[in-house]
Amino acid sequence: MIGWLLLVPLVLLTTHTAVNALLLRRPRRDAVTDEHIAVLLPLRDEAGRVTPCLESLLAQRGVPNLTIHVLDDGSTDGTADVVRAVAGDRVRLHHGVAPPDGWLGKPHACHQLAAAAGDADVLVFVDADVILEPDAIAGAATLLRDEKVTLLSPYPRIVGSGRLVQPLLQWSWLTFLPLRAMERSPRPSLAAAGGQWLVVDRAGYEQAGGHAAVRDDILEDIGLARAVKRSGGRIALADGSRLAECRMYESWGELADGYGKSLWASFGSASGAAAVVVLLLLLYVVPPLLIVTGWWAVVAYGVGVAGRMVSAVATGGRAFPDSLLHPVSVVVFAGLVIRSFSMKRRGALRWRGRAV
Repeated sequence: MIGWLLLVPLVLLTTHTAVNALLLRRPRRDAVTDEHIAVLLPLRDEAGRVTPCLESLLAQRGVPNLTIHVLDDGSTDGTADVVRAVAGDRVRLHHGVAPPDGWLGKPHACHQLAAAAGDADVLVFVDADVILEPDAIAGAATLLRDEKVTLLSPYPRIVGSGRLVQPLLQWSWLTFLPLRAMERSPRPSLAAAGGQWLVVDRAGYEQAGGHAAVRDDILEDIGLARAVKRSGGRIALADGSRLAECRMYESWGELADGYGKSLWASFGSASGAAAVVVLLLLLYVVPPLLIVTGWWAVVAYGVGVAGRMVSAVATGGRAFPDSLLHPVSVVVFAGLVIRSFSMKRRGALRWRGRAV
């Protein structure tokens, strides 16, 4: 009986992953746009890794009316000096002010950048760990207009440390989020976005309240997507793996701290987090533990692995052998969730030298 209780939802979820993978939007290559596009790059202590990002922004093509705004958000490692050395006067370097009471650091940095963007038609928010292909900005901005959406989130290909955990980002929304229903639904609660690379219509951004609307939101990317929906705008996800890569963390320590600062806010409540973690453990960890008990456990494990493989192929990840370790990924993720809530209760959450 337990076999069928686990196998049936696993088959349905993996089928849903495959359907979503087929429906994924992808920016087209070699696009051209005449719109004024402002790339907005917030930096805080990024001297060691901002150079590849800057070089990729400076190499953009198909966007003749492109401005690049960089904000140094109180860095102490010489980030601004690196920006000047790499880009000179080809970017507009701004010096940020400390966030006022009620603001978190990144929303405030993005708010300052948006204000500096002048009369840009499209705002493109990029993190320092993202490297774009030369036609990435034009392709994403064209897709934004083609699909008539206010906010587009093209997920980059995740590289570097954390191959056990990082691919769960794409896998989770491909598996559990009905993409087309999310795009059509006006419900703010049905929203997803990745802050590494966001493309936003300027007018729609302002109508939604911009980053001021998410000033104290640790998940400001999802918060902004919800604000867009509340204001009557539309959002969409896209596979940006052919046009961008992101090295979010350089070590497991960085990854644990990065997830620690935000996972507690991802589920709505501790009880919601517990329910999600228990469900994931039941579906994806119990079958391989019981694999000697019958064929159902072998099939259930295989179906779970298949879903992870479909997600990897669809989003530029490494399908093999990483997918075979999907149960281990879920266990590690569960541990990170527990750690995040523990740090939140102890008031120990910090990021880039600031309390969260």
